[in-house]
Amino acid sequence: MTMPFYVSPEQLMKDRADFARKGIARGRSVVVLGYDRGIAFVAENPSRALHKVSEIYDRIAFAAAGKYNEFENLRVAGVRYADLRGYSYDRSDVTARGLANAYAQTLGTVFTQESKPYEVEIVVAEVGETVDQDQIYRLTYDGSVADEQGFIAMGGAGEQITAGLQERWRPGMNLGDALVLAVELLRQDPAGGPSRTLTATQLEVAVLDRARPRRTFRRLVGPLLEALLSTEDPTTDVPADDDPTPGRHDTLTGEGAPADRPVDPHDPDPS
Repeated sequence: MTMPFYVSPEQLMKDRADFARKGIARGRSVVVLGYDRGIAFVAENPSRALHKVSEIYDRIAFAAAGKYNEFENLRVAGVRYADLRGYSYDRSDVTARGLANAYAQTLGTVFTQESKPYEVEIVVAEVGETVDQDQIYRLTYDGSVADEQGFIAMGGAGEQITAGLQERWRPGMNLGDALVLAVELLRQDPAGGPSRTLTATQLEVAVLDRARPRRTFRRLVGPLLEALLSTEDPTTDVPADDDPTPGRHDTLTGEGAPADRPVDPHDPDPS
């Protein structure tokens, strides 16, 4: 009689965790850090269509590292959760903590019951009325949740970037300094080699700006991002116009409208 194949629960969980960690380590890094007016997201991502950072709700954003199709499924589920809860109750009832708890249940169930775990690591962030009210939650492949303070880095070189942030990040940094710091750390070679060159076209950058009414999420692209990353003539904050070029007056309701959520014609601030 053939004996059934047996693996101890401890070994099974260890193998799944190792599998997920290796998959996440192959992904490009993402940095989330606070600045004086909100929370900034910086990811190495040359694609203009496949986003690693997205809006979830009015004051909540999502960032992820790992396998795209898996974290995209989580993002869509998060948008549906937020829209349904906001419609059924009140918009103020949609919180990053509630969304993080929902993600934790999903990731934990997949890790223990499915044939393979999700190869993803995600961040759910909510900007508050003040810096003290900002919330940043980190969720790992097994459903573990951590309440981070100030900054977080995940993906391939996450540990090295986190060490650099611990040394150089400080509360109250302006947006220009925060973005320059994040990009400098993303450029570093984890193996100790020379730093790479990362241009604005190779980056995906967005912010949750607490000064904006209701919908605080905003992507930073083009000349605006280049100006913010410039070390010769640093721009310290986001101007009212997406494109700082003189003579341009496009707003996010036109050419630069975010692709993640449709513009509501009844929204007083559709940007």
